[in-house]
Amino acid sequence: MRLVVQRVSSASVTVDGRTVGRIDGGLLVLAGVEVGDGEDQAAAAAARLARLRIFDDGQGRMNLDVRQAGGAILLVSQFTLAASTRKGRRPSFDRAARPEVAEPLLARLRGRLEEAGLVVEGGRFGARMEVRLVNDGPVTFVLEFRRKN
Repeated sequence: MRLVVQRVSSASVTVDGRTVGRIDGGLLVLAGVEVGDGEDQAAAAAARLARLRIFDDGQGRMNLDVRQAGGAILLVSQFTLAASTRKGRRPSFDRAARPEVAEPLLARLRGRLEEAGLVVEGGRFGARMEVRLVNDGPVTFVLEFRRKN
């Protein structure tokens, strides 16, 4: 599982002209599920997102997690994060999990985040989405959670 995590002062997702998810501040998480990902990756990703200290404290240091900062999470599925661009000019999506695997796994990631007490908004799986954000910082991280062999 590969995540692009952005600290935002606002973010929203629109599908067919309607806003389906919106946060005023917190984390925009673009999530790509790869072949072989399962419950272990969802659990590890949720734990890391819930505890990731990337919000400023009173001294301007990154010492607060999203909950301590009073933020929420906007979780958006993005299968293109699983693409390989190593050969040729067209990305290969062979590493992207099939929708019947990816959708329930992302739902499980969202559920684990909510179980941790976080407010989570989301996009719409498989839809063509417009994502708007105001990146705060900018602060952006790429997190990867691989299956252990």
